[in-house]
Amino acid sequence: MTTTLLLPSIVLLIGLVLLVWSSDIFVDGAASVSNHLAISPLIIGVVVLGFGTSMPEIIVATLAALDNSPGLAIGNAVGSNIANIAMVLGVAAIISPIVIKSSILKRELPMLLAISLGAYVLVLDGNLGFADGIVLVVALILAVIWMIKANIDLNPSDPLSSETIQAVDTLPELSMKKSIVFVVGGLLILMVSAKMMVWGAVEIATAFEISEAVIGLTIIAIGTSLPELAAAISAARKNEADLMIGNIIGSNMFNILAVLAVPALLSPSILDSDMLIIDMPVMLGFTVLMLLFALPRNGIAVINKSKGLLLTIGFVAYLIVLFLRSTHVV
Repeated sequence: MTTTLLLPSIVLLIGLVLLVWSSDIFVDGAASVSNHLAISPLIIGVVVLGFGTSMPEIIVATLAALDNSPGLAIGNAVGSNIANIAMVLGVAAIISPIVIKSSILKRELPMLLAISLGAYVLVLDGNLGFADGIVLVVALILAVIWMIKANIDLNPSDPLSSETIQAVDTLPELSMKKSIVFVVGGLLILMVSAKMMVWGAVEIATAFEISEAVIGLTIIAIGTSLPELAAAISAARKNEADLMIGNIIGSNMFNILAVLAVPALLSPSILDSDMLIIDMPVMLGFTVLMLLFALPRNGIAVINKSKGLLLTIGFVAYLIVLFLRSTHVV
């Protein structure tokens, strides 16, 4: 590695570590504040935990867009969704077979596919403009309202209900003052670490003469998906499969509707042709695959180790394609 690339690489790595750490701090603080305000654990599970795990992507996308690097922001949103399904779900299923029991997840999965397909249709003209951003934000508000209502109406005997309440109950107990410090401090560190990652990523992309979108699809996307991976592995070991799938679905919805809306509103741009031809179709393909894997067979929906292995192999294959693209082989 040349001296020119050494500093950006170090800054990117440090930023990534700080991003993952501060994301946990922010989520713990936000959940604790919600607890102090006597907000329902199910709403905390949907809004705070779902939105919180997507906060790294949102901050990175915001700073990238403000830094006139919309390709990095768009790549981050699409790449994170691919990583959440192919890497996070794939690895978790290899560790422990995932049995899906919750009725609500069988409704949320088709909803995620519809949102993903809708976003793709929205940008088929090759532009991600301000009007597209407004459409995404409106869809985000409607989706959150629907998810909150669905979770409030959720049968207490549904596994997702008990797993969410248990997850909220196991969060650190903090005083209101300390909770606010966690939220503010976590957010500030998130912003600083995201800025470090964006700067390092742009410098590396420039040095290697590859598109910022590819960096967003790989290093940034995998990095910002690490909180989801840690949560998924923990949930798999605790047999909290419904909560894990719910987190992935929620995170991917936020990535499409919130993260993708950021560059649309702050830095409208023309999409990279490969994003339309390869990356977004790959995202849709993995979303369809997750839906098919989650369909009940003989009354039971199981994502077993072989399916997890297939997802993981697919992710590795996609990374190889991205590498060949970055070296201009394909």
